[in-house]
Amino acid sequence: MRTITAGLFSAADGVVAEPQDWHFPYFNDELGVAVMEQLGAAKTVLFGRTTYEGFAAAWPAREAAGQDLEMAKALGDARKIVVSHQKLDLTWRNSEQVEGDLLDFVRELKAGDGGPIGVSGSVSVVRQLLRAGLLDELHLFVHPIALGQGLRIWQDDLAEPIKLRLIKCDVFKTGTLHVVYGPAEDAA
Repeated sequence: MRTITAGLFSAADGVVAEPQDWHFPYFNDELGVAVMEQLGAAKTVLFGRTTYEGFAAAWPAREAAGQDLEMAKALGDARKIVVSHQKLDLTWRNSEQVEGDLLDFVRELKAGDGGPIGVSGSVSVVRQLLRAGLLDELHLFVHPIALGQGLRIWQDDLAEPIKLRLIKCDVFKTGTLHVVYGPAEDAA
C-alpha cells in the first residue's frame, strides 16, 4: 500500500494561506531538506487546482533555468494529479485531472503501485483526506509569525475531532517547527 504525506507551511496562529507572502524569510537548508524528503520523494503529487496553478506557473521555468534543480526535476518528473470541479487545461508535463469522486480515486491510488504520494498546500484536499483517514502523515512547518487572518487548516468545519499522534518534531535554526503527525492509533 502506498503512503500519502501532506506538507503545509503554517503561521504560528494556524494560517496557511498565501505562504509565498510570509514564509521565505524562514526558509533555510534544514527546511529545504525536510520538504525534499516529504514532497521531493513523492512519485505522485496530488494538488488542488489553486496550488497546482501556482506550482505550474513557477516550477517548469525553474527546471529549465536550472534553479532549485533537484526539487524542480522531482516535481516535473512526478505524476501530478489535480483535483478540481471544473475541467482544466493542464500544461505541465505528467499532469492529469481526477475524474469522479476524490476519495474513491485516492483509495484506489493508494492501493496500487507507484511509490509515495505527496500533497503540498491544497488545504481542501488535505482536509478531505484527513477526515477520510487516508492521510498517513501531516507535515506542518510552523513558522514563528502570527498573521491574524487568512485561511487556516482547521476552520469551523469539523463535525468531530480528528485524533492525531505525534511522529516527530524538529526545531530549525529559524525557529520554524517541523511537526509530523499521523493518525492516532485508535483512529483506524
